[in-house]
Amino acid sequence: MSAKPFSFPIKVLPADIDFMGHVNNARYLNWVQDTVLAHWQKLAPAEEVASKAWVALKHEITYRKPAFLDDEVIAETVLEKIKGARSFYNTVIRRGEDVLAEVKSMWCCLDSDTHRPARISAEVAERYFGITRKGEAPTG
Repeated sequence: MSAKPFSFPIKVLPADIDFMGHVNNARYLNWVQDTVLAHWQKLAPAEEVASKAWVALKHEITYRKPAFLDDEVIAETVLEKIKGARSFYNTVIRRGEDVLAEVKSMWCCLDSDTHRPARISAEVAERYFGITRKGEAPTG
């Protein structure tokens, strides 16, 4: 069982388009980063947002269909679990019902001042993200 999905609208810009006329594959990574960071900034308390930073550790992308200029694209991400300073997200990028890409990613939470790994407190994980420290959604 996982936490509630977070949706993030994406505007495809002319700079996103490659020589083949569709969105360059590298832009999908930017979209995932934008989505995960927006999720954190929207749900976490202001003091947590100010004191923490995020870096990507790993992305695994499966591309399904291309995106094009003026497409209405949505990235939907779910924080699946938290383990130590690491958070594991699943993000699906869609155009309507069409899945454009599926991304599994691992992120490390850092202390903004020291840049050292920092854990998200159990209270913040559960209260704001619906994740227990063991990575399970709360039951009630």
